[in-house]
Amino acid sequence: MQGFVDIVQGFLDLGATVILPVAIFLLGLLFGQKPGKAFRSGLTIGVAFVGIFLVVDLLVHNLGPAAQGMVDRLGVELNVIDVGWPASSSIAWASVVAAFNIPLGLVVNVIMLLTRTTKTMNVDIWNFWHYTFMAAMVYAVSGSIIQGLIGAVIFQVVCLKVADWTAPMVSKFFDLPGVSIATGSTISYAPGIFLVQLLNKVPIVKNWNADPDTIQKRFGIFGESIFIGLFLGAAIGVLAGYSVGEVIEIGMAMAAVMVLMPRMVKILMEGLMPVSESAREWLSKRFGDREIYIGLDAAVALGHPAVISTALILVPITVVLAVILPGNSLLPFGDLATIPFVVAFIVGAARGNIVHSVIVGTLMIALSLYMATDVAPVFTEMAVNADFDMPEGSAKISSIDQGGNLVNWMIFKVFSLFN
Repeated sequence: MQGFVDIVQGFLDLGATVILPVAIFLLGLLFGQKPGKAFRSGLTIGVAFVGIFLVVDLLVHNLGPAAQGMVDRLGVELNVIDVGWPASSSIAWASVVAAFNIPLGLVVNVIMLLTRTTKTMNVDIWNFWHYTFMAAMVYAVSGSIIQGLIGAVIFQVVCLKVADWTAPMVSKFFDLPGVSIATGSTISYAPGIFLVQLLNKVPIVKNWNADPDTIQKRFGIFGESIFIGLFLGAAIGVLAGYSVGEVIEIGMAMAAVMVLMPRMVKILMEGLMPVSESAREWLSKRFGDREIYIGLDAAVALGHPAVISTALILVPITVVLAVILPGNSLLPFGDLATIPFVVAFIVGAARGNIVHSVIVGTLMIALSLYMATDVAPVFTEMAVNADFDMPEGSAKISSIDQGGNLVNWMIFKVFSLFN
């Protein structure tokens, strides 16, 4: 069993830049593409994700120290440390239930496609770690592998159904036809869509609007996404107490993120469109005129400047929330750079309105802080069992991404009632 787990972990350690091209290549062959064309599609998508994750790394490596600077300036002392998604995923894969989750996840997706209970063919295998974390949490409170796997399946089904529901928005707003997003962290904030709809009915508030297009019209050249990135990045540097040179550096980095991310997503779509067209033709011949979505990492939604803008504004807001919210014990850090991923659906539902996106994002993040605090004891227990190196001086750990995941929390609470 351990040998199989090691093989699975070794494959996953290759990352999305290898796993996704392989998956796309195999899908292309399955749907009747010639090997050369299928290989080119997979290779193009791989190149796009290399670019996307280079830009994400640029975002993370600049936001992380800035967030730490803001925390230090505020003198925040909270006893639960946000270790971020990389630590969360490693804890998940160290669980005894980990070996079962990738094959189980693939089988569940195929069954749902055949029974027409989903339209999403999720090739984002790397992000199956969210399902694995769910299984590990349920196993931690029940001691039952079967219950853990049931919890993972429920989580996956919810992700696929939400991916189907939001796919039209992903196509229209993010200009990603044929794509859906089933990433567990992004799915968690889907209820924010209803809050956006509610804001659009509130007098006065519904008229508050600031999207990239209106900002550019109002401020001209200084309203372009490159200048928005520069300004917001510099503002974060100031809040972090940076020197003038460091403020300029982080401003330039965020300007680069704003410009480069949309370019990378365009390359991604160049590789994906031939596969999507082949899939539709193949399915049409065998199942009639049937719509199918290719499930991809939420990183593809970061190409819209409103997503990054909203996230940059929410970073200092999250730190302040951690200080002022009564009952919160989570010190946000590791997952602050994950905010663009979790707010993508909110921004899409708000049609790029940064004002509404920030309001709803603030409410959802506040909820995440409380949920992450609540599950900290079991999160810490899982980390100890996985021989995870605890951060120095921390009594407990958790994360905004998975510890503060609404779907994860609700399923965990249901299983906790019966164990």
